[in-house]
Amino acid sequence: MEAPALETPRLVMRAHVVSDYHDSFALWSDPRTVRQIGGVPSAADRAWQRLLTFGGLWPLLGFGYWAVRERGTGAFVGEVGFADFHRGTDPGFDGEPEMGWVLSPAMHGRGYATEAVGAALDWADRALPHPRVVCMIAPDNAASIAVARRVGFSDWTSTTFGGAEVRLFQRAITR
Repeated sequence: MEAPALETPRLVMRAHVVSDYHDSFALWSDPRTVRQIGGVPSAADRAWQRLLTFGGLWPLLGFGYWAVRERGTGAFVGEVGFADFHRGTDPGFDGEPEMGWVLSPAMHGRGYATEAVGAALDWADRALPHPRVVCMIAPDNAASIAVARRVGFSDWTSTTFGGAEVRLFQRAITR
């Protein structure tokens, strides 16, 4: 399966392509971006591996990540989508779609996260056979928690991942 293109009033969401690498690397190597996502900026090789992973999710799982760009300017906004990273948390959610979103700090505060995440969830409601989607957020990431709640996620539980406490949220797939 290929990633379907999604459009919102202000955004275009499409499959990653090789030319997205530099924007993706800039995003993931920025300490402001990763402050709430593990805290370690990505080196060039890790950013490249992430891009390859995003490309491989769709044909293997039938869902994945989109590169998000502004409709009018083509400016890179970030990356939004679903994965199954086999996190091995307790409680676990391996085998279920895990939603994630990361936006360039320059794009924060514009409502783009809610818009893109909402579009991805609309797609999931139509396309995914799973009963729910899960997301994992650092407990002090108030902005992402607010986005999650705006698009229908509810608190599920707390657990640890990578030695840090995280909160798990869930949202039922509605058909």
